[in-house]
Amino acid sequence: MANEIADKKKHIVIVGGGPVGALNACYLSRRGFKVDLYEGRNDIRQEENATGRSINLALSCRGIAALNHVGLDKRVMALGIPMKARMIHLPNGELYSVPYGKTGQHLLSIDRLQLNKDLLTVASSQPNVSIHFNTKLINCDIKKAKATFSKKDGAEITTTSDAIFGCDGAFSAVRRQMQRGVFNYSQEYIQHGYKELTIPSTKNGEFAMAANYLHIWPRHEFMMIGLPNQDKSFTVTLFMPFTKFNALTKGDEVVEFFKEVFPDSLPLIGEELLREDFFKLPALSLVSVKCSPYHCGNTVALFGDAAHAVVPFFGQGLNGSLEDVLVFDGIMEKHENDFDKVLPEYTKVRCKDGQALADLSKQNYIEMRSSVVSLWFLFRKKVDNILTTVLPSMFVPKYSMVAFTRTPYHQVILQSKRNDKIINTALLVFALFMIGACFCLFTSYKDGSVTDSKTEL
Repeated sequence: MANEIADKKKHIVIVGGGPVGALNACYLSRRGFKVDLYEGRNDIRQEENATGRSINLALSCRGIAALNHVGLDKRVMALGIPMKARMIHLPNGELYSVPYGKTGQHLLSIDRLQLNKDLLTVASSQPNVSIHFNTKLINCDIKKAKATFSKKDGAEITTTSDAIFGCDGAFSAVRRQMQRGVFNYSQEYIQHGYKELTIPSTKNGEFAMAANYLHIWPRHEFMMIGLPNQDKSFTVTLFMPFTKFNALTKGDEVVEFFKEVFPDSLPLIGEELLREDFFKLPALSLVSVKCSPYHCGNTVALFGDAAHAVVPFFGQGLNGSLEDVLVFDGIMEKHENDFDKVLPEYTKVRCKDGQALADLSKQNYIEMRSSVVSLWFLFRKKVDNILTTVLPSMFVPKYSMVAFTRTPYHQVILQSKRNDKIINTALLVFALFMIGACFCLFTSYKDGSVTDSKTEL
């Protein structure tokens, strides 16, 4: 069915030319739909200094599975840098690694901007896809699938289609129109922001740190992470309460802060570059969005951050967003492109996963900035690894379910709670058994019922 002519819905308007919108255009094109994609920004492929404010991507199997259908999975895997474990940086300079999963399992550090460019190139190569840059949505009638756009020169364009797909990010203009009807919506800003810094390559053009790791400097209340890039640099992101960012107003203060809190990173970044990068932009905010439904009638659907913006602490923001498109395509296959059936089922299947992903992402921030240095966390990791090896079909740790399987996010939460209950109960029983055994042994010695081996000899 993937290449058959779409019989009931001929023309789709996609709002947003980021990775999700571009991927959606590719999928719909291959199903025979005529697609018009509208993007408010310039064509990033034509800009020499195109930049983004997004955090580096840690691509996992969900995103790779979605890219497979447009032939980009092999390119991404070739350009991505494998990260097999977390490398923890303690304040005293000590390092230790915490593997993500079993041997051979890893995340891929990739450049979001390059991925976006590649997806736009694939989309624009489709004969029935037209991409309109510098064209911003200003209004739409979601019941009639009628949208009005404003071009950079001020001219307006009005188009009527069979459906409008909102792939326009956390502050979606399409979603804003849906909020006028029966629609549940909430957003939450956490009290932490982020700044992006850089650890450049060495004078010899090599990585300044071990390349195949996601580096973490956990400091309980805040943290810093570093992901490797193709040019042998690291993109470093500092997550911290706004109050702490606001307290650092001078270059000397920033340098002293890094000397005290992230001492091993300062020589790698360099004082001069740190002073420059730290004040390039203000600390950027992190928002989490939950909404339902993800559709309206048979004319509108939301994808990616427009449906479920999440904080970036599980590395699943884009992975989950790309998976939206893959899941939607599976439902299209099931119902033969009939949007009367497809859109309601998309909400039913995907909405609970989007909300679960938001919760998982917030929980993982605590793990990354604090739990990774606790003895209990490290002990549980070892227990989880043993159980995964001994009982691979029965036990999969939470992180592995999220990063290395396509287990629905809401089921990950349910299964991880069951896992915790089973493991905690087993550890408690084992502890009680050991206490009982020690008590019996102590009692036996005290009563003289245990014979000294030397006496027997």
